[in-house]
Amino acid sequence: MPDATTSALLSARERPARPHVMLQRWERLAFLHWRWDPDVIQRTLPPGLTVDTFQDSAWLAIVPFFMRGIRPRFCPPMPGISDFLELNVRTYVRDAQGRHGVWFYSLDCDQPLAVWTARTFFHLPYQHARMSAEVSGQSVDYHCRRRDAPANSRFTWSLSSQTRHAEPGTLEFFLAERYLLLSQTTRGLRCGQVHHTPYPLAEVTLDSWDVNPLLQAGFEDPKRPPDHVIGSPGVDVLIYALTP
Repeated sequence: MPDATTSALLSARERPARPHVMLQRWERLAFLHWRWDPDVIQRTLPPGLTVDTFQDSAWLAIVPFFMRGIRPRFCPPMPGISDFLELNVRTYVRDAQGRHGVWFYSLDCDQPLAVWTARTFFHLPYQHARMSAEVSGQSVDYHCRRRDAPANSRFTWSLSSQTRHAEPGTLEFFLAERYLLLSQTTRGLRCGQVHHTPYPLAEVTLDSWDVNPLLQAGFEDPKRPPDHVIGSPGVDVLIYALTP
């Protein structure tokens, strides 16, 4: 029988009955995770949220990827607006209702309209950044420099062509099977839901990375490579409005 966390994550995978508000595609994702002290993470969270742990460890991640075909419901993709890059720093939490989701410390993005939309309607800490990426086969060379930041962040990785789905109860399942986000609004904590098929997960060869995004989020340099790395070629995503 699945444990409580696995059961909650499986339940959140179900498609909501209410209408979605946006459509997106997330592509060529690299999930770079570091094991972290839960007490350190807990001190960064707002009241009402508790750090989510796997085998007594919290997890802090940098996730660079490609956003494609972003548009409101009933609208077609718009050239020059619907495709852009995003890099987020995140951890995993549960709220007072027992919902298990993602807490974002930052989301760097090179599309100003997307930054404004996410800040305004989803109360997420999006940041303006200069970003670029080159793709050659399964290899990605990804650059991000937040506005006014002194240094550029570079990530280079390649994805295996073979994919699999995370097995319930595993660390990969705990990290990847996240369909809820929590955000802090003027009316308190709110929950947003996304819906997509389970990530097709692929092994990653990580050639270069840096920890500038973690430092910008206020964390110390872990002084080691990521403790867990996995990737995905991508998924089509439905986005739902925030709810209490």
